[in-house]
Amino acid sequence: MTEAMYFLSELREWGGQNALWALVKKGEIEIHSPHPEEWKRVSELMEKYKDTPMDLADASLVSLAELKGFRKILTLDSDFAVYRINGKEPFEIISLDSP
Repeated sequence: MTEAMYFLSELREWGGQNALWALVKKGEIEIHSPHPEEWKRVSELMEKYKDTPMDLADASLVSLAELKGFRKILTLDSDFAVYRINGKEPFEIISLDSP
C-alpha cells in the first residue's frame, strides 16, 4: 500500500491516491499485514534475489502470493518477470494495456 501510494503520487498526484483509497474503502482491496512467521519467508526471498535486488515490498508480495495461491499481479516493476512463486512458477503479469 505504501509503495502503491508513492507511485500513484508521482504518476497521478492526489487523484491516483484517492482512487486507490476508494477501492480500499469499498473493500475491493484487502490490505494484508504479514504474520511473524511470514517475515522469515520475506527475509529468505530477499536473500535469494539479492542480486536483483529484491526490496521489502516485492518480497512481501511474493510471500503473500505463495501464501494465498495468487499467480496474477498488476505491477509496473519488471523484476516480477524474474521472481518465481515457491521458487517455481512465474507470475502472470497484468498489463495496464490489457483489456
